[in-house]
Amino acid sequence: MDVVVAGEPLVEFSADHPLTEAETFRLSFSGDALNVAVAAAAAGARTALVSRLGDDEFGERLIRFAAGHGVDTRWLTPGTGPTGAYVVGADPSGERAFAYLRQGSAASRLTPADLTDSPAALARVLVLSGITAALSESCDQAVRSASANATGQVVYDANFRARLTAPEAAAATLRAVAPHTAIVKISAPADSMALVGTADPVETARRVRDLGAPSVAVTLGADGVLLAEGEVFHEIPAVPARLVVDQTGAGDNFTGAMAAWLARGASLPDAVRAGTAAASLSLAGRGGTGRVAAAAEIEDLLGDPVSGG
Repeated sequence: MDVVVAGEPLVEFSADHPLTEAETFRLSFSGDALNVAVAAAAAGARTALVSRLGDDEFGERLIRFAAGHGVDTRWLTPGTGPTGAYVVGADPSGERAFAYLRQGSAASRLTPADLTDSPAALARVLVLSGITAALSESCDQAVRSASANATGQVVYDANFRARLTAPEAAAATLRAVAPHTAIVKISAPADSMALVGTADPVETARRVRDLGAPSVAVTLGADGVLLAEGEVFHEIPAVPARLVVDQTGAGDNFTGAMAAWLARGASLPDAVRAGTAAASLSLAGRGGTGRVAAAAEIEDLLGDPVSGG
């Protein structure tokens, strides 16, 4: 496999109105792990998603959805508990309000053995996240074990979620995983304040590097990405969006495209640039998988095809 992603795909019920007023919802599928996997596959990588799903109708539909987007679903296995879900609606300010239905989900019972029995250790790029680690103790162990046993490049998305875990627990996982990574992605200030105690992008990169990560991508929204590659800093601008419909999943599309580019042998700066292009294009769709960028689109938007090994 070029890219293997481990985590929880979710059923998505979305509305165009606040949750307190919404009466009609669209059914789709999202979650950070699924978004990343779909984005990586769309960008040309042979991609597998590793998780547990409920032995239910939603789990079956989710497998069909992922397969239809080019993701290898052989390691999406039935487990105890339901398939996780979330409900999302818009509020008058344009922000989106989320309600999660994932407690006790099948994916929260993911174990290190699930990763061992998958191609995770042999993938060119393995993508893990703080959300996956925060689902349960066994998920945290799976993330730590998979990062330590990987023979390819590990991409770790810090992705702190206060609803799932405390800053101290998330920071402990980051400390454990960072030395095994090729690159850590962390947003500032949302993730960085909670996990390394600073909103400053340069200081964020330095503190994560001090934990053992050789490279750090500090994502800054419309201000682009600060990439610390060893002692070298690159300021990579965001790609202006041609159309903005929904920002959900933009960071996941960034991670998926970046992973795909790394798998094809691109340099870290080129991989990050590909991620910024994919994130920009994703804004034109609704939901985390509503608009995913193909490799040719990314190259066209960047204006310079990326060569790799």
